[in-house]
Amino acid sequence: RIGWLDMVALNYANLINGFTHINLTKLDVLDQMEEIKIGVAYKLPNGQVTTAFPSDISTLEKVEVVYETYPGWMSDISKCRTWDELPENAKKYVLRVEELAEVECRYIGVGPGRDAMVVKP
Repeated sequence: RIGWLDMVALNYANLINGFTHINLTKLDVLDQMEEIKIGVAYKLPNGQVTTAFPSDISTLEKVEVVYETYPGWMSDISKCRTWDELPENAKKYVLRVEELAEVECRYIGVGPGRDAMVVKP
């Protein structure tokens, strides 16, 4: 069981911390997913859609996440060590995360080992 990436929360963390890069880990757990979702906004109880992180917990617990859906890559990426070795749909996913976050994904985890890492050029 996995949870989808929440860009609203990630962007809020970036606002607070000023990321220079993102380490996108555990990309390999998405290997056999036919579809992959990214949470891109929150629908508030009043129906308004926002990309702003709620300022209070009572609002946050009532939001509905708005997702974008992408095709999975349905292949094992655990042996990949370069950007060019990743399947096209995996690259598209990483590029979309970068676009939404406005921050580069420099390191991409593709497996459990210490060496299971792709450094994006």
